[in-house]
Amino acid sequence: MIQVENLTKRYAGFTALDRVSFEVAEGTVVGFLGANGAGKTTTLRILSCFMPPSEGCARVGGFDTVRQGHEVRRIIGYLPESVPLYGDMRVDEYLRFRARLKGVTAAAAQAAIDRVVSRCKLTEKRRNLIKALSKGQRQRVGIADALVHDPRLLILDEPTSGLDPDQRLEVRHLIAELGADRTVLLSTHILPEAEASCSHVVIIHRGHVVASAATTALANAEGHWMLVHSGAPLSNAPENHYDAVTDRSSIRCTTQLDAAAMASVAVVAGRQVLELSCHRRTLESIFMDVVGGRSDLA
Repeated sequence: MIQVENLTKRYAGFTALDRVSFEVAEGTVVGFLGANGAGKTTTLRILSCFMPPSEGCARVGGFDTVRQGHEVRRIIGYLPESVPLYGDMRVDEYLRFRARLKGVTAAAAQAAIDRVVSRCKLTEKRRNLIKALSKGQRQRVGIADALVHDPRLLILDEPTSGLDPDQRLEVRHLIAELGADRTVLLSTHILPEAEASCSHVVIIHRGHVVASAATTALANAEGHWMLVHSGAPLSNAPENHYDAVTDRSSIRCTTQLDAAAMASVAVVAGRQVLELSCHRRTLESIFMDVVGGRSDLA
């Protein structure tokens, strides 16, 4: 669905993107991750034909974003970080206006509006003025706008930015539903959201892609087992596997079998086993690793 090759964007004296390359397969939900200023929004603006690259190319659905921008716009729905809504319009009125701008015929517009209003849980608000809605409701109006022409690709730039926890959860559930029947590229710096919603992640740092992997690969990335026991350290446990935890001793083991073996050794030595637990790597820890250049996921 998306092919990005050596994408570069320069401003006066500053390179925002430096030879960025990645792909997004059709039918996937992909998290585009990075800290603020990493280059996420610049990339999304190029993909949505808002601006051209300085070098390189980007194709969406096989169409070049520079030479075939009209075709690209037909198949994408774009939610910018700051949703430009018209507060003095009612929800229905605004969505009808946007649908006509996006080429939805007058005959098909009402069915399209009914569909997105229902999907975005705006049925009870469709006659309300947009300026009277909560921030979370306005965000859902923005998503409904991005969906009204039934695009194949949905591009969401920080869709939960500024929302409270309940609103964030609502939008997260909506994104998961939308990913069932279209491709979604989700830009965020809130890593638990990407971990919960995405089948694949691309991590960008200072204008460079530093990692790209399926979330299943991340879930299976090397973690460790931790055995915590009372008393003095065990003489036959490698010294460098020990960590001081208050007044207890803990042994870091690379596999479950190693942890079970060390637990047996501890029991035989008269120690009380206080904890035996598995610590999986989280997306947050992997993000910190790749940003620091300590991962092989790139």
